[in-house]
Amino acid sequence: MWIADNWNDYELLDCSEGEKLERWGSYILVRPDPQVIWNTEKTLKTWHTVNGHYHRSSRGGGEWEFFDLPEQWTINYKSLTFHLKPFSFKHTGLFPEQAVNWDWFSEKIKQAGRPIKVLNLFAYTGGATLAAAAAGAHVTHVDASKGMVNWAKENAHSSKLSDAPIRWLTDDCIKFVEREIRRKNQYDGIIMDPPSYGRGPKGELWKLEDSLYEFIKLCTKVLSKNPLFFLINSYTTGLAPSVLTYMMSTEIVKQYGGTIEASEIGLPVSSNHLVLPCGASARWSQ
Repeated sequence: MWIADNWNDYELLDCSEGEKLERWGSYILVRPDPQVIWNTEKTLKTWHTVNGHYHRSSRGGGEWEFFDLPEQWTINYKSLTFHLKPFSFKHTGLFPEQAVNWDWFSEKIKQAGRPIKVLNLFAYTGGATLAAAAAGAHVTHVDASKGMVNWAKENAHSSKLSDAPIRWLTDDCIKFVEREIRRKNQYDGIIMDPPSYGRGPKGELWKLEDSLYEFIKLCTKVLSKNPLFFLINSYTTGLAPSVLTYMMSTEIVKQYGGTIEASEIGLPVSSNHLVLPCGASARWSQ
């Protein structure tokens, strides 16, 4: 498992009874997590002194309960600054486990010894975009939500990356890649974090198990002649790392060679030194 263990401003304190207890900077949140199916005793006093608690509803969805939590605050990861706020369905605007991938491709970019162009698809609030830009890459950031793109721009400003070579686009990822193929634009690195299910800005349907393989094939057409890396993240339950490996092997390795690694990603739990699994990633590189 790849573990995001270089945080100072984020900490997974404990997890039990379907919930995780987290420190985000100075604030403590309790949020549900489907992986936490054990019922260990909640001995940490912090469980009872939280700033926010997301309660899942038996009917689906849920709602936040707040105790002295600001509408927005920031945390840092190395040189990057992220704005956080509790919003729809338990989220805060950041997936801290992804830091283990940020570190991986940042090293690739720094060691490349040449200009690197990166395409970040389903780019959300820009964690991967900022990490790639801070490492020296030119980044194209694409997300279907205008609100998420604006949030990512705020993070870039706070990270002192407003002048970095980042192209911000609100667009359907598939249609954007199709246009890039026609324009003959190419990228040395591709990052994608596709949702299990979603719709583009004009109602375009995305269903991961039906769409991902064809989308990987499509994206190989915008890879440069000497690509550096290709990263896929998945939070879809039941999609094993080996499945991501197989899809990338059949479409990327056969064209470019290189190697693929795939694994679960996770966060260390302070109270018991175990690791909470948080999805899967597959990495191709030369």
